[in-house]
Parts: sequence; structure tokens; C-alpha cells
Amino acid sequence: MKHSLAHKLILSLAVMLIAQACISYKFNGASIDYNKYKTVSFANFPIRAALVYPPLQQLFQNKLQDVVTQQTRLQQVDSPHSDLRFEGEITNYSLSPQAVGENAYATRTRLTISVRVRYIDNVNDALSNDVSVSAYRDFDSNQLLIDVQDQLCEEISAELVDLIFNQTLGNW
Repeated sequence: MKHSLAHKLILSLAVMLIAQACISYKFNGASIDYNKYKTVSFANFPIRAALVYPPLQQLFQNKLQDVVTQQTRLQQVDSPHSDLRFEGEITNYSLSPQAVGENAYATRTRLTISVRVRYIDNVNDALSNDVSVSAYRDFDSNQLLIDVQDQLCEEISAELVDLIFNQTLGNW
């Protein structure tokens, strides 16, 4: 009885080790078949929001390009006919009061940025996607937006890019 239990235990352990060895781990979250996908391109992301902060367009575009090229083996090309393409627009850049103090004035202000992305898969059209994402950061209302704007845009853009990457190349 002990002998057959030991054999079952060893067999189970061997099966688990073999199964684990067959699993492919991808630490960057991208699930791309590099036999089919070689190139990626990016269109400009114009600001189509009522409130415009001009440096945001280039900041966002650079972050998106950097993350995709650093976390994948795709070659960036300047062609709408690449295997994968990102295009879209910044649809919202807005401020809103969040917390109200004793004097009925806002003590916190929220900066919200929204982006619409068209993810175009020219190899498999069924995987193309239209994604809208938003992110925000709150800051003390006694601070001027001009003093915190660059840092907030940097943080929000990084979060937006992560969301976009996960919903497109991450295949979530």
C-alpha cells in the first residue's frame, strides 16, 4: 500500500513539473505572436478636449510609443499599413472640485484625462479594438495647476498607457 502511494505521489509530482515546464511566462504582459506580427505604427493623438494643455499630446504619444517598443519586439514603422497601429485622440482634460471644506470651498481638485484609442490589427481584423480610458489625480486646491500640471500629466499618462497596453497588446 505504501509502495503504490509513493508511486502515485512521484507520478503526480512528475506530471506537475512537466506541465509547469510547458507554461510560457511573459513578464511584460504582452501576448503577441511574433511569427505573425513584426511592425507597429502610431498616429498623432490630437487634443479634442475643451481645455487644452499643448504639451500633453507629445507627452502621451511618447509614453505610448516607449512602452510598446520597450515591452515588445515590434519594430516601429511610419506606415498606416503596419501589422498593428495605434491612433486616436485625447478626448478630455478637465478639472473638478472634489472635497469641500468648512468654508464651502473645494479643498481638493481632480485633474482627469481621457483618451480614445483605435487599435488596428491589420493581420487579424477581429482583434482590432476601440478603447476609451480615463485616469485622474487629485491635488490640494491651494496649489496652482500650473505648479503641479507637468507632474500630474506625467503620472496620468503613464497610467493611461498601462491601461491601453493591457487592453490591446495584453489581450485582456
